[in-house]
Amino acid sequence: MLVCLCTLLAGTGHFAIAMETKHEIIEIPLPRKDSEFSLERAFLERRSVRQLSDDAITLSQLSQLLWSAQGVTDPRGFRTAPSAGALYPLEVYVVVGRVNGLSVGLYKYQSQAHNLMRMASDDRRNQIGHAAGDQDWVGSNAVLIVFSSVDSRTTKKYGRRGIRYIHIEVGHAAQNVLLQAQALGLGSAVVGAFDDDSVEEILGLPKNERALYLIAIGKAP
Repeated sequence: MLVCLCTLLAGTGHFAIAMETKHEIIEIPLPRKDSEFSLERAFLERRSVRQLSDDAITLSQLSQLLWSAQGVTDPRGFRTAPSAGALYPLEVYVVVGRVNGLSVGLYKYQSQAHNLMRMASDDRRNQIGHAAGDQDWVGSNAVLIVFSSVDSRTTKKYGRRGIRYIHIEVGHAAQNVLLQAQALGLGSAVVGAFDDDSVEEILGLPKNERALYLIAIGKAP
């Protein structure tokens, strides 16, 4: 049985949520939702950047990226990206190489609690780079954000057309991440060419989940 223990953080008004599970739960800073970087500037300056520095990104930056991808923005559970029927088939994984304050490893983002579940403690970036056609730059960035989907969440209501809705939705979420990365002064590039089965095996995805989209992110040189 899964047990949830909630503790009010002194002076913050926020709850820390820890779950009794075989995986470790990592608390991450709540996102800074406002900045002076305009949306119009992010549109103008966004470019795919594949050659990035060896510098680490911060845990706060990673937090903001994940919030932009699938963060909860409403008490009713609505998120930063629209979803057909508010069914939210997407899952978000992070393959961490260089994040200050966070160990190397594979993590799963949990939207409702805004935290990370550590799934593995080894560096799997190069494995994913190999699965993405041996593109060296894919495995050398600070982090890889991977979107997957549980199709049945959407198709149970919309049938086969639900697959189209899922593909549209992951585009919404990915664009959020790309614009957020630009606003944070980070470089990013998307990867669509990869061996699905290999990436799903590397991430250890359940049989009902499929990999859809990779985004490599790091400090611009």
